[in-house]
Amino acid sequence: MIDTVQTASLTEVFSTKAGTIFQSDAERCWYVDFAGKFARFDYRCLLKLRKAVYHVNIEQKLLSSDKSPDVEIIFICACDHCYILTLIQIIAFKELLEGTFVMFELNHILHDRLGYFAA
Repeated sequence: MIDTVQTASLTEVFSTKAGTIFQSDAERCWYVDFAGKFARFDYRCLLKLRKAVYHVNIEQKLLSSDKSPDVEIIFICACDHCYILTLIQIIAFKELLEGTFVMFELNHILHDRLGYFAA
């Protein structure tokens, strides 16, 4: 994973047992710590990552009688990162990303409401 010196300037956005997403205000980016990989994403790439992970049809793969491996490659165009994940890891990644975007929305709502009361 990552060391504590590196995370000193990072703010944890959301965390599960499988991973954590951090925000760096200074760099205006997010760091995803998942599946043994610590990767930097700008907001556009983070949205692409979420779309790619959500695009995997877990139910279809679980019900398939194919002898293909239960591994999915998550590759995001215009980003330097690639994930090779099992179905269990994809489910965990979906949970991590879903919680992160809920926190983004909650933060947005709070800033709107506090700004309303301050005006």
